[in-house]
Amino acid sequence: QVQLVESGGGLVQAGGSLRLSCAASERTFSWYAMGWFRQAPGQEREFVGIIYWNGGRTFYADSVKGRFTIDRDNENTAYLEMTRLKPEDTAVYYCAARTVATMSSEWDYWGQGTQVTVSS
Repeated sequence: QVQLVESGGGLVQAGGSLRLSCAASERTFSWYAMGWFRQAPGQEREFVGIIYWNGGRTFYADSVKGRFTIDRDNENTAYLEMTRLKPEDTAVYYCAARTVATMSSEWDYWGQGTQVTVSS
């Protein structure tokens, strides 16, 4: 089964930056998209952003637009660069993969998450 592994989380002060990575266990060049989500304690998982492998087009949630940037290499890794971090960005961050384009919004694979904590 395909595995996604997030890394790069940690503790950072407000206004700082972190770069998260999501490495897939196989090449992703033929996949449809990779997405980033986050979940804070006591809250439901929320969408952060997405990158489409073919062409690299991105889309972001309003809460992070202008501060976060998603990128990817041409093999198996997606990245989430977070800048000007705020305490409300504190959450477990997850990456997800969609292998083919369909009308469904389901994601095929999920990583186990990496903790990001932003102190005030």
